[in-house]
Amino acid sequence: MNFQALSDANTFLITFMASLLIWLMFFGVGVLWWIDGKRRKERALHAILSTFTTWLLVYILKLLFQVSRPFELNGGMPLTITIPRDYSFPSNHAAVAFSLAWSVFLHNKKEGFIFILIAFLVALGRVLGNVHSVFDVVVGAFIGIGVSTLAKRPHLYRTIK
Repeated sequence: MNFQALSDANTFLITFMASLLIWLMFFGVGVLWWIDGKRRKERALHAILSTFTTWLLVYILKLLFQVSRPFELNGGMPLTITIPRDYSFPSNHAAVAFSLAWSVFLHNKKEGFIFILIAFLVALGRVLGNVHSVFDVVVGAFIGIGVSTLAKRPHLYRTIK
């Protein structure tokens, strides 16, 4: 068995989950927007609003808490496309991924479940990628879910139609 090839495949998978998989989620929300129908556009708008709000809240929390990243503490290398230069707590990737996923889930359980699975893989990739602790991604997930739950209240599509 070629352990180097196995290791390279694992490294690629972790890097993909930690850095690129979240973009697949954004693409999915874009598809929801372009598919005709008021409900799908409403779902996409909720996802966009909650994602922006989540990102802003996490940005502020990172400035307040200023927690070092695991790779800075343990001397390992991060398995991400770029080396993060901001603080670790809370995980922005996990927060945004769960914000997108929960926004979709609140409107459609079947589609939302797929998004939640992908969000879980993003969060797992961030931990395995040595850029976040489990606590960082769990708090990020709760922030994303909380913000998306609050963002569901207004009916945004009516205001832009």
